[in-house]
Amino acid sequence: MSKRTVLIAIALVSVGLLSGAALVSSYSGGGLFADSRVAFNTDTPFVPPAGVADLNQAFAEVAGRVTPQVVYIKVKSQNKSIRRQSPQMPDWFFQIPEHEGDQIRSGSGSGIILTEDGYILTNRHVVENAIEDGITVTMNDNREFDARVIGEDEYTDIAVIKIDASGLSPAALGNSEEVKVGEWVMAVGNPLGLNSTVTAGIVSAISRNIGILRDSQGFGGIENFIQTDAAVNPGNSGGALVNLNGQVIGVNTAIAGSMSGTFVGYSFAVPINLAKTVAQSLIRDGKFERGYIGIRIGDLDARTAEALGMDVFKGVFVQSLVEDGAGKAAGVKDSDVIVAVDGKPVESANQLQARVGMKHPGESVELKIWRDGKYITKTVKLKARSADETVAETDDKEIEVEADKAAPATFEKSGFTVSPLTPEAKKTFEIEKGVMIDNVKRNSPAAEARLPRGAVIFEAIRKGQRVDINSVGDFRKFVASLDDGESVLLRIKFQSKETAFVPLKAPLD
Repeated sequence: MSKRTVLIAIALVSVGLLSGAALVSSYSGGGLFADSRVAFNTDTPFVPPAGVADLNQAFAEVAGRVTPQVVYIKVKSQNKSIRRQSPQMPDWFFQIPEHEGDQIRSGSGSGIILTEDGYILTNRHVVENAIEDGITVTMNDNREFDARVIGEDEYTDIAVIKIDASGLSPAALGNSEEVKVGEWVMAVGNPLGLNSTVTAGIVSAISRNIGILRDSQGFGGIENFIQTDAAVNPGNSGGALVNLNGQVIGVNTAIAGSMSGTFVGYSFAVPINLAKTVAQSLIRDGKFERGYIGIRIGDLDARTAEALGMDVFKGVFVQSLVEDGAGKAAGVKDSDVIVAVDGKPVESANQLQARVGMKHPGESVELKIWRDGKYITKTVKLKARSADETVAETDDKEIEVEADKAAPATFEKSGFTVSPLTPEAKKTFEIEKGVMIDNVKRNSPAAEARLPRGAVIFEAIRKGQRVDINSVGDFRKFVASLDDGESVLLRIKFQSKETAFVPLKAPLD
């Protein structure tokens, strides 16, 4: 190669390099050359207060720490039947085949790493009916593991699965008793197949009961949800609800959804204290055996409190007791109001269920009870639920028992009619006194109070005092004696022999 050729090659390479530099400088907004015309503004228009910057940093730090502790769970399950889903709980769904039968369906959810050796907390509905070798766990770093179910609890919708791993980073579990309405929280999970997603919101309510958990025998589950407005969608089930300390305070479980099954404003999480207690038993025993007081309860409302002569309107009203139950053995009575368990206040029935539901048969609870104008305490040694115990049918139950129509009494303002008990009714209900509820008018105060047609009124409570109702005449006199605006409790009995109280406000007629 001649000297001239070499010089020409060097010149061409130099020109190419300089042209490339000019192009790069033009696109980068800076300039190697004085004639560059593109420049972008990178000045900070506003410096937020230190508190805002700290909050922003806190969200980023929590997301960075917690995200690796939440896993993606893929499940193949046996489609033995298509489970009916509540409108409030479209949070978890599978690709459901067109026909029922022994077909395989697939879906996905989330889980929280509990231990270094691979125990993972999730929702029962995520892994329910999983086929053998049908659960796959994907870590945040994309490692995949086969998983097996260790145990499930249908009353809380909690399950634990296990992968064969070591050296994992377990999540830090907080104290859900300390959660306050209005505090910031973050939801971490895998919604809609989008791995490792973080959303934020505040705690909107606590001790929420939305009526979605029901076991195979029809018993209601334990619902004491933390409600939040952090966005949660299908696939978030089993994921973590965390506070700004990076501690898990709940297991994301359900949403108040739209017809499409997506988030529209509120989501619900199982409190971590309850989930942790259940998980410990599942890991140890493969199941959770729960203790029961043996009472049928409801929330205390203003009318019930007034009829009992109370000056507070928060607590748990004892409607009736289970025969041979722990509560009856300890001296708990119907119409008692439970206001605390083991020294901690309870303001709703689901809150009481959650506190007692973390204990096993043989353990004891101390109940603070309001009765006859004063507070007393009862220590109850919990029992296991009896196999032949059934749910009290107290809502809209109609019992067709022919009654004597000779002397009915109709109470127009409250909207119901009663008549005397026939000998057949006395035998059916195993009762010697009372009046039969023959009719309840639609949209009446009695209907709104859920006074059931076909049941027997045999007692009433007024200003804390019990009044026997032996006949229609007794009931007429009782109604006539009420002051306008006064609240009373009508005690009723069903054909199933269960009893309950229904609050009504005078005038009844």
